[in-house]
Amino acid sequence: MADRSLLRVENLTTQFEIPAKGFLKKPLMLTAVNNVSFDLREGRTLGIVGESGCGKSTLGRSILRLLRAQKGRILWQGRNLLDLSDEEMRAARRDMQIIFQDPIASLDPRMTVGDIIAEPLTVFEPKLNRAQRAERVQEIMAAVGLVPEMINRYPHEFSGGQAQRIGIARAVITRPKLIICDEPVSALDVSIQGQVITLLRKLRKEFGLTLIFISHDLSVVRLISDDVLVLYLGKVVEAGDCATVFDKPAHPYTQALFSAAPIPDPKLARARQRIRLQGDPPSPLNPPPGCVFSPRCWKATDICRTEMPPTEQVRAGQSAACYHTEP
Repeated sequence: MADRSLLRVENLTTQFEIPAKGFLKKPLMLTAVNNVSFDLREGRTLGIVGESGCGKSTLGRSILRLLRAQKGRILWQGRNLLDLSDEEMRAARRDMQIIFQDPIASLDPRMTVGDIIAEPLTVFEPKLNRAQRAERVQEIMAAVGLVPEMINRYPHEFSGGQAQRIGIARAVITRPKLIICDEPVSALDVSIQGQVITLLRKLRKEFGLTLIFISHDLSVVRLISDDVLVLYLGKVVEAGDCATVFDKPAHPYTQALFSAAPIPDPKLARARQRIRLQGDPPSPLNPPPGCVFSPRCWKATDICRTEMPPTEQVRAGQSAACYHTEP
């Protein structure tokens, strides 16, 4: 496995302008991604977890510049993607693809499966003729577990799991370096989820892919990820290698999040102490001062409510932004 940095995100901030209620009032700024930084090495999988609305998908789309970040840098093989022109960014996307959450909605119902999967080839490899594109499509269909003879069928003729395999085939047909998986199994049955995860792991090894895996399902993230990033209200509260963070979570939010994850063993589930958070996450339009988790944190003290905690190393391979971590 390579140890070279493929993607480095530095202090990335993505905001949305929300029209204010009332005549002549200034619009409000919603900060969906707040000063996020991480380093992704080539060949590894980074899992991004957190509650709904924490900024996971916005972060993924900001990296691909499907959403425009206002601050920070996205260093892709040394180049800052935020400095590229639209034409340069389109060329860069050959090596950066995305798999969407809803497999059916992400496929054009008017196009055949063959045309859907071949679409990136028409953009990035226009010199290929129709026969060459069809050959490439059939090869990648076989690689993702689809029968190549289905090439002329339409999306509505496939199940959800098969439709997601079509989306995966479309994402990998150009042999990209990075694939952002935005909740790719959340809409699928549990049995199908395992099949898709196994497929992604196989393709990662076969094609040398680097993955960003966005999910709220912690068991899935643990199964596929090498590293993990925990987001809360757009901020990174904990990060590190997957085994360390899952086995010894340091931030109170991570501890609460992991305690809510289902355990298949009933005895272990009954014996585990559940951490129940009070209240709902604060509005990103009006985040609290200090630590954004402090209004719900049972460990919060006065300094937590007034000063943002710095991100510090807890142990080797693990860091957290908290004044009360447990090494």
